[in-house]
Amino acid sequence: MELKELLDQYVNTYNVPGFITNDPISIPHRYARLQDIEITAFWTSMLAWGQRVTIINKATELFALMGESPYEFILNHTEEDRKPFLDFKHRTFQPTDTLYFLAFFQQYYRQHTSLEFGFSQFIKPDSPDISPALSGFHELFFNLPDSPQRTRKHVATPIRKSTCKRLNMFLRWMVRKDQMGVDFGIWNTIKPSQLMIPLDVHVERIARKFGLIKRKQRDWKTVVELTERLRLFDGEDPAKYDFALFGYGVEEKSRKQI
Repeated sequence: MELKELLDQYVNTYNVPGFITNDPISIPHRYARLQDIEITAFWTSMLAWGQRVTIINKATELFALMGESPYEFILNHTEEDRKPFLDFKHRTFQPTDTLYFLAFFQQYYRQHTSLEFGFSQFIKPDSPDISPALSGFHELFFNLPDSPQRTRKHVATPIRKSTCKRLNMFLRWMVRKDQMGVDFGIWNTIKPSQLMIPLDVHVERIARKFGLIKRKQRDWKTVVELTERLRLFDGEDPAKYDFALFGYGVEEKSRKQI
């Protein structure tokens, strides 16, 4: 079987509604309003370290503090309403980071309808990929006075050579469009063809196994290399192969445990 055929097969296996339940993407799928989806998808993505069940549990804990609509809470909350968030932690994500996220979102959504503009304003229709959107958003996110230096590590930028795994995952959720119902596809000014693969250690391992990566390091250039290889298989939707590389890795791990 050719590699493209194999990967397409795994995309078809994992890009299905049944994938949602045990994946962090299940968190924004709990909401119907655009802004609720954006806020919970972005924040869940930024918390995406470790086991998926832990990520889901911590995101659930976080958004429970915001009531039925995180968007309404973000818009209308006061300084006093932020006190319960002082007890929220997830790995290196500390209360200082949570408070800054709340401050940024309140300031942003009081001026803009959708988080899409926070990315799309930095990218042109003919841009080959989303790197300008990532670096531009990073600067936008930290443009509030006295933004904590420590929080910058939670919202990556390719300028610092980061793989930007969590941001790329978030953008896949928002931008990819198909009929399968996993990714939302609710943004229109960024093209699926501009998306980059969310590269974590597991996706990297499988990509190297298939000879899709030659570069020894794991950095932004590695993401570019892998995505360019996958564009040869589908230039309009390279990020769909995130499902394939993830799914193959899960099955390989299961086979080893038998």
